Amino acid sequence: MEPVAVGLIGAGPWAEMAHAPMLAKGPHTRLAGVWARRPEAAARLGAPVFERVEELFDACEAVAFSVPPAVQAELGVLAARAGKALLLEKPLADSLENARRLADAVAETGVPTQMVLTMRYTPQTRTFLARCGEIEPFGGHAANISGVLTGGHAFGTPWRLERGALLDVGPHVVDLLDAALGRVTGVRAHGDPLRWTGLLLEHESGAVSEASLCMAAVGDLPPSTFAVYGRTGNAVLQPWEDDPFDIIAEEFAATVRAGGGHPLDAAHGLRLQQVLAEAERQLATP
Repeated sequence: MEPVAVGLIGAGPWAEMAHAPMLAKGPHTRLAGVWARRPEAAARLGAPVFERVEELFDACEAVAFSVPPAVQAELGVLAARAGKALLLEKPLADSLENARRLADAVAETGVPTQMVLTMRYTPQTRTFLARCGEIEPFGGHAANISGVLTGGHAFGTPWRLERGALLDVGPHVVDLLDAALGRVTGVRAHGDPLRWTGLLLEHESGAVSEASLCMAAVGDLPPSTFAVYGRTGNAVLQPWEDDPFDIIAEEFAATVRAGGGHPLDAAHGLRLQQVLAEAERQLATP
């Protein structure tokens, strides 16, 4: 299969660490070029740098995003309307309104999409989810604790410092509990996204789950934990052994060539955003 020519929007730490190497490595994709608001940063990624995003669109058949959620929402619409397949970061957008606008543009144009929900591509996660399907699950819990907001962290970017754990790690946690226990149909939230947030999730299967999110912890911190309990056993997510980026690139190329059909598409990203928006609304209500 001819490698998919992918243009990258963004040149920050995550683009340099993950997206650019993944796309340039091949054999399923090739990095066709980069557009960023800081051309000097884009030049470090080892690909042609375009001054205008429309010129990047002309040079590729798909676009990957490594930018703040508000920028992805804005430029994702332009890329979809230009007929480009989209490799999208989480969350889909900075607001539910903008997430709907992007998802609507994708639906109208029919372009293939895939979300970079990194945890879902690891062999350990797929083994965990297969086990969840065997045990008739009725409940579970998750915790994702870090120190990203405490200062000096590479990912302590403005949007994370403003919105906190719910918008950043919330998509990962809600997505995985959704996959393990069934579609999330309700959420109750308490706490503070800049300190500690608790979520109680209700699933269409009748299961319930709890999640703790924090990006303001200090000291030695435990790895993320996910556990699910069922009528015939339990399932615990094991630590990652390998990074998921080869799998992400391979599946994205297959999604582009097939014209869509990936389960982690923009419509799925919108559904996650609906849960997170409701949680944010509850946390903002006195």
